[in-house]
Amino acid sequence: MAGVDVFVSAADASREPPLATANTVLSVLAADYPAGRLACYVSDDGADMLLFEALFETARLARRWVPFCRRHGVEPRAPEPYFARNVDYLRDKVAPSFVKERRAMKREYEEFKVRMNYLAAKTSKVPEEGWLMSDGTPWPGNNSRDHPAMIQVLLGHSADDRDAEGVELPRLFYVSREKKPGFQHHKKAGAMNALLRVSAVLTNGAYVLNLDYDHYVNNSGALREAMCFLMDPEAGNRTCFVQFPLRPAVSAADDQVRQIDMKCLDGIQGPVYVGSGCCFNRKALYGFEPAAAEADDADDLETGRRRWCCFGGSERRKLRLRRNRSVVPLLDSADDDEETVGARRRRLLSYHAALQRHFGHSTLFIASAFKEKGPAAAAMAVAPTPLLKEAIHVVSCAYEERTRWGKEVGWIYGAGAGLATGFRMHARGWASAYCVPARPAFRSYAGASPSDMLAGASRRASAAMGILLSRHCPVWAGGGSMRPLQRLAYVNCVAYPLTSIPLTVYCALSAVCLLTGKFIFPDDVDDYDGFLLVLLLSSVIASVALELKWSGVSLRAWWRAEKLWVVIGTSAGLAAVFQGILRACTGIDVGFSTDTAAAPAVSGQPSEDDDEEEMMPDSMRSVLWTNLLVPPISVLLGNLAGVVVAVSYGMDHGHESWGPLGWKLVFAAWVVAHLQGFLRGLLSRRERAPTIAVLWSVLFVSILSLMWVNTQTYYGPSAPSATHQPI
Repeated sequence: MAGVDVFVSAADASREPPLATANTVLSVLAADYPAGRLACYVSDDGADMLLFEALFETARLARRWVPFCRRHGVEPRAPEPYFARNVDYLRDKVAPSFVKERRAMKREYEEFKVRMNYLAAKTSKVPEEGWLMSDGTPWPGNNSRDHPAMIQVLLGHSADDRDAEGVELPRLFYVSREKKPGFQHHKKAGAMNALLRVSAVLTNGAYVLNLDYDHYVNNSGALREAMCFLMDPEAGNRTCFVQFPLRPAVSAADDQVRQIDMKCLDGIQGPVYVGSGCCFNRKALYGFEPAAAEADDADDLETGRRRWCCFGGSERRKLRLRRNRSVVPLLDSADDDEETVGARRRRLLSYHAALQRHFGHSTLFIASAFKEKGPAAAAMAVAPTPLLKEAIHVVSCAYEERTRWGKEVGWIYGAGAGLATGFRMHARGWASAYCVPARPAFRSYAGASPSDMLAGASRRASAAMGILLSRHCPVWAGGGSMRPLQRLAYVNCVAYPLTSIPLTVYCALSAVCLLTGKFIFPDDVDDYDGFLLVLLLSSVIASVALELKWSGVSLRAWWRAEKLWVVIGTSAGLAAVFQGILRACTGIDVGFSTDTAAAPAVSGQPSEDDDEEEMMPDSMRSVLWTNLLVPPISVLLGNLAGVVVAVSYGMDHGHESWGPLGWKLVFAAWVVAHLQGFLRGLLSRRERAPTIAVLWSVLFVSILSLMWVNTQTYYGPSAPSATHQPI
């Protein structure tokens, strides 16, 4: 089996409970994979001593938890969800020895939780002089924005580091990259690139799996499932990553519906990268082209040689074109067989300088980029100190200066870093795969709260608009190696916030029709036009029914996803459009903060810690998330007011007036049905209900109504119509 390096990203222990990170790490260490080929790297982007101490406790528990999982094959292999299951093992007549060991293991885990809670309570109040380590020296990360790089080998620092049964354990590393004022650290993407370089120096696994702190391994065989794609003799050399679905603790409607898009993309060039639960080919992250693309280029060279021979073309010209398309620098071939020693030396020095401009000034890292297998445990056991010094060097702040990191190498920097990273790989000709095992590979610990969900949707929509208005826009970026349908899929991924504009207009149009007495359809609709309308609606219903049957999504889950789409489209999506345009035109970035930002809640959505607020004080603006609720509440209140006015008009004017009102009421009822659950959820919060959002919505609807009445009065009354109800 090939080597796999697992990256677990954490940013702030005050918002991300270390117990969740510890469970994720334990589930990785206990995965069903050869221990000598598995390494886990935990990125502490906040340099928090609480997480450092928690990982020490986690490494101690792993010596008992890992052999327990291997011996009994338990699932899942994260202690918290495993012991939380209500299973009566005595009733199932399992072996008494397993019941005894399970009770002992649970008792040890409860003691582990007590120690974790003690650490959390001890670090809840930071001393004035800062934290001190056990030897009395100050903690290097007391200033989370200005501290040196820290790397600690927690498991696997020697051959004697084994579990309670004497079996080899996977390696575990704590990594906190260097941070200094005046440098761009690029949030989560920068942390992932730092882990990519550190892991290349220390273990250099051929494949990389990245997980968020709250996404534990739910299926111990997930890594073997990924290797079936990445190590395939035919398709493995052109597969850049294998994406697993991210399943929340409680099944969500949008999670089931999202599978439809990912399965469809799997039939083109592969699914998009969603930010977590993805196993990468390390070569693809470095910018190498797939092996299949090289073979295709060779065929093109043979064809081009025959095509250009009569026009004076040569193979050297074709090689030059291929070199221009390559991201990683290629070594120039000698001009003739009688190359002098000095010329050969100059050619090699020029190539080495090109590699340094691409990968950075680390000879050890550059050498590891061209190796099929890394140093693994042997180099760590023989000379750990030089490797750790080089690992400290590659995570320094200045290492990425004047290199291609974040542009062509590693995770791409900027808005929508995850989506842009996958797009660049597909543009170079790589393909991806979507793996959906019978048992979900990864799960999160808890679902997101409404405020976290809206804030996360706003971040994703804003990132999509950022890509749409940047040089990474899939409309014109990338080469010709990407399939047209795959490019169209990426355009859909980044342009979806624009649909919030017609969606909001559509939802508000029903209220306008009821309040103004007008309708979107003409009065003189003949039978043929009505037949076409019915046929159109029938085709839409039939397509939805076939899609639900093919994907296995229930009708209830589809309806919940529809309501969520309308709420997000009229709130976060609409705000993201104006936010993206404002950022592109003026450079001002508006972010939406949540009221639970300081609470240690576990979010079910991947997020990035904004660790660079001090870098952009003039361009970053923070707005409370409740402002996102004003548009959907306004639309809902307007439709409810229109329904009340229309029903009152119908009751006053008899049954003859109900005919023209029927379609208008159906139109408005469809909008109210999508948003009524959202309003009930807000009102049920009681003491936490965003009253200011409701008041702003009422004021907004009232102002629009008064403006309409004054405008109609100014222009004078029009002739009454039989199909228009006056107000």
